Amino acid sequence: MRTTVMTTGLAAGCLALAGCGLTATEATNTELSDTTPDSGLPSKAGDQRAALLSAFFGLDNGLFQVANLICNDAAGKDGMPVIFSTEIDHTTMQAGDFKVTTAAGKTGTMHCVSLLPATDAGELRTVLLIGEFGNADGDPPARVELVGNLHSIDGKLNFKGASAKVTPLKPGPSLVLAQRVSSAEVDKGLGLARTKGTTCPAEGVAQQIRVVWAGGVTLPNGDEPGDAERQLYKVTVLDASDRPREIIPVALANLSDGDNNHVLCLDSADTAVSVSFPA
Repeated sequence: MRTTVMTTGLAAGCLALAGCGLTATEATNTELSDTTPDSGLPSKAGDQRAALLSAFFGLDNGLFQVANLICNDAAGKDGMPVIFSTEIDHTTMQAGDFKVTTAAGKTGTMHCVSLLPATDAGELRTVLLIGEFGNADGDPPARVELVGNLHSIDGKLNFKGASAKVTPLKPGPSLVLAQRVSSAEVDKGLGLARTKGTTCPAEGVAQQIRVVWAGGVTLPNGDEPGDAERQLYKVTVLDASDRPREIIPVALANLSDGDNNHVLCLDSADTAVSVSFPA
C-alpha cells in the first residue's frame, strides 16, 4: 500500500492512568447530543477539506477491561477508529456528533468517543468510537457520518456532513495518511502516562514523516514493530533535480503508546513524496 506525503497541515492501546495527573475526560466525551453551536464554518477552505479519510471496525464486542478507563462500561463493546483529514478541536467533539449505520440500515448505539490513545502533538485526527455498531458476521457497520458540528483544530472547518464507508474487521488496518512532522505542532496535554510515543534519535535524522494507520499498529502478538517492520517502510524522495529514489527510515519512532501512528526517521532532507508498506 502506498500513500502520498501531505505537505499541508502540519486498536485502542494501553491506557494506564495510575500516577498520571490527567484524566480521560479531557480527551473523551459521552454527551449523546451535539452541543457545539453552528457558527457557519465551511467544509472547505483553501486547500483544506473537512473529510473522513477512513473508518475501521477494529473490535467487535472486543474492547478490553482497560477501556473502562476511557469511559465507564466501555469493556466488551465495539471499537471503531475514524480518521479525519485534519486535526480536530476536541472541545467541539461530542459522542452525539457521530452516527453509525449498519449494512441493514440500522443505527448503531454510541456510548462514548475519545481521542485516546492518539494524543501526541500532530495526532489529534483519530477518534475512537465506542458503542454497539453491529456484528462482523451478521449485520456489520457500513457507514459513519458526522451529524453534529465538529471543528478543525484551527477553527476554519466544520466536519458536519462528512462520511466514510466502514472497512470490515477481517482485512485489518491499512495505511491512510503520511505527513511531515512540523515544529509548529502543539501538544494539547490530553495524553496519559502510557500514551506518549518514543522519539527519533537526536543525531543523524534530517526529517520526520508521520504515518497514520486506520487502526492500531502493534504486531499480532502484541509486541511493538521492530527492525524488520522498519525495513518494510519505503519512502520515495525527490532530489534537487526531481529525480526519485526510495529510502528506508533509519529508525521508527512514536512507539510504545498503543496508537495508530508511527514516525519514520529519515537521514535524508530530500523531499518526501510518498510512503509505502507491503499489504
